[in-house]
Amino acid sequence: MRFQDKNILIIGASSGIGLDLLQLLSKQGANVYTASRGRSERWPESVHYLQIDVLENMDSLSSFLPEVLHGLVYCVGNINLKPFPRITESDLMEDFRLNVVGATKTIQLSLKALKNAGSSSIVLISSVAARTGMGFHASTAASKSAIEGLAVSLAAELSSNQIRVNVVSPSLTDTPLSEKLLNTPEKMEASKKRHPLGKYGEPADISAAVAFLLSSESSWITGQILPVDGGMGSLRTNL
Repeated sequence: MRFQDKNILIIGASSGIGLDLLQLLSKQGANVYTASRGRSERWPESVHYLQIDVLENMDSLSSFLPEVLHGLVYCVGNINLKPFPRITESDLMEDFRLNVVGATKTIQLSLKALKNAGSSSIVLISSVAARTGMGFHASTAASKSAIEGLAVSLAAELSSNQIRVNVVSPSLTDTPLSEKLLNTPEKMEASKKRHPLGKYGEPADISAAVAFLLSSESSWITGQILPVDGGMGSLRTNL
């Protein structure tokens, strides 16, 4: 199988994209380690779980991990939409801590195990809003843009250790985080129409891209931002 005997860490796999990815990797033979505030009844029994909050002390992560780690995915995030005048310093700091500081700490605590693999892959999750101007997304876009900057810098720094670092950048995806944006037929239809391919994303769309970047099939890809957004970020079809 594609990930047979590979050790993969997913931060934030209790729902949405992270949950779908965990299920996919488990079916393909991976030994999945996951850390989050809560667990899911939908996980296979083989999953290794650590209860942790990325906004608090994460030191227990290093002792939880196996000696060799082949892949790391940071799936934690939020959707904080506010008019710009209402964004507070607290909003900005929480978004940055959740997205950037959490990812940084996770990678630092996992780095030894990633190096021990000889060849490994880190995948971070951004947003189409980081590169496409969208109203009310200022705080989210700022922190996701920082994720992209972190990734390309790490890709350069860690390349000598054969650690690849890439980013998947989704558009609106049907997850619990986006429930308020897709909670009526009218909102669902409007969201579909905003995307050139005529639909919003499903968790499987994103997890498939992440799995590709974790796999040996992408062994010559690093420092890249992969849009998985139905064309939202680059196409205009309503002219």
